[in-house]
Amino acid sequence: MRQTLTTISEPVQPTVCKVCLFLADYSSWLLGCGATCIRMEKNMKRIAGAYGMEVETTIMPRHIHMSVWRPNTDERYTYIAAVSHCSIDFSINTRLSELSWEIADKRISFENAQDKFEKIIHSPKSNPWIVLLLVTIANASFCRLFGGDAMAMAVVGMATFGGFFLKQRLLARKIDLRVVVTLCAFVSTILGATDMLFHLGTTPSIAIATSVLYLVPGIPFLNSFSDVLYKHYICAYSRFVDTVVLTGCLSIGLCCGMAVMNAGMF
Repeated sequence: MRQTLTTISEPVQPTVCKVCLFLADYSSWLLGCGATCIRMEKNMKRIAGAYGMEVETTIMPRHIHMSVWRPNTDERYTYIAAVSHCSIDFSINTRLSELSWEIADKRISFENAQDKFEKIIHSPKSNPWIVLLLVTIANASFCRLFGGDAMAMAVVGMATFGGFFLKQRLLARKIDLRVVVTLCAFVSTILGATDMLFHLGTTPSIAIATSVLYLVPGIPFLNSFSDVLYKHYICAYSRFVDTVVLTGCLSIGLCCGMAVMNAGMF
């Protein structure tokens, strides 16, 4: 009986190859969902250490090069994974980080960790209508923070609703994000300019300016700053350039919308 209990309590350790492939998928999703490089590195080291292994990674803008090995042995496996092209999702991001702590603290089996990972990445997405409503309320609140009156808030809410609804539909059709940002900024600016066109309120300029704030790429900018602090300069530069390009697309859509509505850019 004592021998049987010992056998049951000692799980079979996964091979280096299996852990490396698991970490490849894990890191691909984590980075694609908006995690910083330092978070990805810490999570991967935590998971590898729980199975008695070590991992070293080289993070590039579109690929992750990793090597996993078991100390004091000749077992080593190297793999290059492409970063998952998924939208930023803090829910998946958080749950993947929680999984790394669960593996490290609770020492769950490798098979159980794989099952939990699959459930996380295939979990149902947030209700798009609820997201649309919350983004609309949030952007209207930004208008108020910048000094907009009640009418400006209503106009910004309408502009945000129309623009973000268009963004959801275009991204679902796999349209390039740069084109999406330009079109959505154009539509939101035209809707936001109705405050000035019909003299609906006393702060029309604030309504126009805040109608496109939901398109500002704040998360990539913050991630690039974090990557600089932890010396991931290549990823930091890549994310910063992406941010600059998206900001430029936003500006093009904003200027075109103001020109069409004769809102007076200068």
